[in-house]
Amino acid sequence: MSQQIAEITWSKDGVPVSDRYDDPYFSLQNGMEETRHVFLRGNQLPNRFHDGFHIAELGFGTGLNFLTTLLEWRNSGTSGRFRFTSFEAFPLSGKDITKALNLFPELHELASDLCNVWNTAGGVFEVAGDVTLNVVVGDARDRLKNWDGRADAWFLDGFSPAKNPELWSESLLLQVASCTAEEGTFATYTAAGFVRRALSNAGFDVQRVEGFGRKRHMTVGRLKS
Repeated sequence: MSQQIAEITWSKDGVPVSDRYDDPYFSLQNGMEETRHVFLRGNQLPNRFHDGFHIAELGFGTGLNFLTTLLEWRNSGTSGRFRFTSFEAFPLSGKDITKALNLFPELHELASDLCNVWNTAGGVFEVAGDVTLNVVVGDARDRLKNWDGRADAWFLDGFSPAKNPELWSESLLLQVASCTAEEGTFATYTAAGFVRRALSNAGFDVQRVEGFGRKRHMTVGRLKS
């Protein structure tokens, strides 16, 4: 089966929008601040960073979450290395990633490092000396079954549950829970009721908290002990 590459349209503001899901890859307001609010603060990061910390993500997209996290890791002064594993069904081309990340001058150097090694087939990328990036290409419902990792924090960043329901199914979120380390956490921009219920049923203590920008609420949680 041939690999499928993401097909996108560019908004007038230069934000990539998925043709398949008719949904933007990041906030039209400020994508970096969205990442910081939802995924970093939502997982109590960078306070929890330590050598060997492992973040896993559903939906690599433009790599914005990854690069913002790498920047925050470095700014935190944490010693050692961390791991970042992302599951992506429809990877973007390096050209499209470069164009999207041009919106964020703060990330230009890191974005260049990523795009210099990027391959749409996925794999393990040594982007920098303090992080190992593993992008697992394919349907997360299949790939996660065979993953033997355990994440300290999850970034649940699929497209809108209304447009991409398969990435928010109860069965997949059960797999997420089974691949979460003790006291591990998750954060997601969505506050959809069926997603919160599925995460609770999977074994997380779930909270609805203040969202980013125009979104009133988002969801965070910690694996029950």
